[in-house]
Parts: sequence; structure tokens; C-alpha cells
Amino acid sequence: MVPEFADTVTVDVLEPVLSGLEPPPYDGSAEPSLRRVALRSCDATPGARVAVPEVTVRRCLAEGLPVSDPVTGSLTAPLTARGAVLGLATFARIPPRGAFDEEEISLAWELVSRTAVCLDNARRYTLEHATALMLQKDLLPRTLPQPTGVEISHRYLPAAGPVGVGGDWYDVIPLSGARAGLIVGDVAGHGMRAAATMGRLRTTVAALAALDLAPDELLSRLDDLVARTGAPQPLDDEDQALGVTCLYAVYDPVSRHCVLARAGHPPPVLVTPEVHAKLVDLPAGPPLGLGGLPFESTDIELPEDSLLALFTDGLVERRDQDVDAGVQALCDTLSRSRAQPLEQTCEGVISTLLPVPPEDDAALLLVRVHSLDEHLVATWDIPAEPGEVARTRSLACDKLVEWNMEDETTFVVELVVSELVTNAIRYGGAPVRLRLIREHGLIVEVSDSGPPSPYLRRAAMEDEGGRGLFLVAQLTQRWGTRYTPSGKTIWTEVSRAPGGLPGLVGVEEPSL
Repeated sequence: MVPEFADTVTVDVLEPVLSGLEPPPYDGSAEPSLRRVALRSCDATPGARVAVPEVTVRRCLAEGLPVSDPVTGSLTAPLTARGAVLGLATFARIPPRGAFDEEEISLAWELVSRTAVCLDNARRYTLEHATALMLQKDLLPRTLPQPTGVEISHRYLPAAGPVGVGGDWYDVIPLSGARAGLIVGDVAGHGMRAAATMGRLRTTVAALAALDLAPDELLSRLDDLVARTGAPQPLDDEDQALGVTCLYAVYDPVSRHCVLARAGHPPPVLVTPEVHAKLVDLPAGPPLGLGGLPFESTDIELPEDSLLALFTDGLVERRDQDVDAGVQALCDTLSRSRAQPLEQTCEGVISTLLPVPPEDDAALLLVRVHSLDEHLVATWDIPAEPGEVARTRSLACDKLVEWNMEDETTFVVELVVSELVTNAIRYGGAPVRLRLIREHGLIVEVSDSGPPSPYLRRAAMEDEGGRGLFLVAQLTQRWGTRYTPSGKTIWTEVSRAPGGLPGLVGVEEPSL
């Protein structure tokens, strides 16, 4: 438009539009919040040539129609799209050029209208991108728990450019027996649908992990769920959970064993204390929702103070770099910075592998593993005889004295041990094993070879049984069942200051 149509053209946009928001209707009473975003002029001092009266600006914004001022030689036209005024475009002429005639006003109005549509598209894209990014951040964990035996550091970088935010996620879930579940996943696609799919899958994985499923079984159930939810979708509305990759690992600080399984996801990198970094040899498995091959788990023993890096492909894959080269760069970076604090190592990996904003979103979960001290774990093999229950209670109480935990916890531990060991001997099968783990509180585990799992029920007044497990559930923080290759394990978590039985027991110091 400069210099053929006007000597100076400016574009001013309302402040909410620059943030992707739709501006509220303007009634002309308050001063508009405009920001100049573009200017082109033939004059060396263009600012002095665009002096539009305030009343003209307010009128143009309020009425949504162009206003021509023959006195100043200016034409002010609103940027209007879908009935909303987004800003103003001002055209000015310097004498001896004349004012704008009706045909020129129509031309300017047509051009401004087309520009407003483009500006509104950009605004809506900005809003969608900001909403997807906010959704992604809200669905990702703000802080991760720090289970016993692991140090955690994590990073997430959204994709830069027009592709927008994606669906990468990670999580750390405390499990029974002081174990920790480690998850990282990648949803195909970008935008709000990918972020919403990520949130749905992350919640599902957390719910399945709470059932103490083995990694391969968890991925199998997640695969079935994705296949069922994705099957009825029409071709033009395909569920973005189809083709999702996921890696799930369970680390046990007592045995220092880590069980891993993956669904089409890159395997993790393991850095040993000898500063040797390599990919863990782990069967690939198909992505979620595709079916076909089963998932397989791998059980590895991690040396003390090892470093495990779980990541998505956005960290190691770029258009100008092969995946193998990216993985090698990750291994080299982890090897060089292994002795540093975990946060510095995590920051060093991101700055080295992603010096510029990534083309695809990237997630990194670093885990430094430690073993639980032997004196914090006590294990006894119990003969499957009813007379052993009393001796088992004594063993547990003696261990509490050794651990300086002989307070009101003693009564709860005696009740829990008595109930669980009795059930294991009566309804389970040999071998029966009792294990105590001193963590933040106390973990009591009783294992047997019997397949049936106990369930909680409320006993009637005439029933002779059914009250023991109910009391255990009331006096402990949590309890549950974990299946093993040789049977099952009933576990409970006892806090240092357990409460009474609400509505059932009113004494402060209950006794057997």
C-alpha cells in the first residue's frame, strides 16, 4: 500500500489478541489498549504524520466501520473478523495528495477485511497452541515423588514451530514393597488431542500400576484398552492412542532388580558405576493398540549407584541427525556427567542434545538407583503350622525394639502379623514368608504359594470370621495383594503413629 495507495500505513492490534484471546466488545467509553505491530512510511519521521484523533479511534472500534478524516488525510479501518474487532489499520496521505474517495475506501476496507481473517486465524492458532501447552503441563506431574532407593530428575520440552505441543509424558509411581514404577511414553501427533490422549493414558497407567501388575502384563492390558477404544473410531477421527509407544519399569531397592517392558518405545540407557553407558537389551514389542506380538519383560540387576535414563525419541532424533547418532550422543553425555548431581546431569543432557528448541517434543527421566540397607529389611521363613503364629509375633516385636519403633506401632504390627500369617497358613500354602521393611513407616509383607487373594468384607454379628482383614485395613495406611511367580504377597503399610478404629474402638491404648 506504500507508496502507491498511502504515504504511511500503521497497524495497531488490541492487547488481548496478541495473547490469542478474543477481545470483548468495545463500547467506546474506556481508552482502548492498542499495541502498534506494523508501520511503513515514505517519510523519515512517520510518527508525526499519523496523528489520528482519539475520538476517531474510539468510533472506529465501537462501530466496526472505516472512518475517513479529510482534514488529516487519514483513513482508519477496523480489523474485523467473525464480528469481533481485533485492531485498526490507519492509512495516511501527505499533501498535496488528496483525501480518500469512496472507491479507495472500499479497496482499503476489502484489504483490511482479508488481513483481519489472517490475523484471526493466527490468533486462534495461538490460543489453541497455548491451550494445548497448558493442558500438557497440567496433565504432566508438577513434582515427582522420591521413592525409597531412587533419585529422580526430569525435563519436558514442547516442540517448537507450527507442529505444536505433543503427547510425551513420564511418571514415577510408588509401589508396594518400597518399589518404584517408572514410566515414559509418546503419543503420536500434536495439539490438544494428543495432550488429552496423553492424560488419558497416563491416568490409566497409574491405575494399572496400583494393581501391582508386572510390566509386560500392564502393557498387555493397556494395549487391550487402547484397541477397544480405538476400534469404533471413523477413519477421519482416528483415536490418537493408536500407535502410542510406552516403556514401563519397576525397580526394587531391596533386591536391586529392575523389571522392564516396552511397547515400541526406545530402550533406556544404563550407566554403570564404571562409567559404561549402553542401551538396555530389551524386546521391542508392538506399539499400543496394534495387537499381534505379546510383550516381554526383562529382569536386570542394577549395580549400586547406577544411572537409568528413560527418554522419548524427540530427544535423540532430528531431521539432520540419525537416531543412532543421537543415542550415542546421549550415552557420551551421560558418561561425562555421571559424577555430577542429577539435576546438573539432566540439564547438561538437554543443553547438549537440544541446543535449539526441538522439532518434536522431548521428555527425559533420569533415575539414580540405590539399594536399601540390609539392616532395614528382615525376612523369616515360617513353617506352615498354626503354633508358629505366636513365635512370628515375637520375632516381629523383637525387630521393632531393635529398630527403636516400640511404641503404639507394636500393637498394630502384632495384629497385622497375626492376621496375615494365620490366613497364609490356613488358606495359602508353604512356603510362608514374613518380611518387614523399615521405610518412612513400616511395611509388613506375608507371602505364600496359594493362588486365592483375600478380600475385605464386613462380618455380620453371627459370623465367626471376616473381621481380621477389616481391622488390618482400618489400622494401616494401605494394603493390597501382589502376585509373584510362586504365589502371592499380602502387604500393608503401617505409619509411625497409627490411629484407632473410627466408630469401632474408642480406647487410646488397645490391647490384644
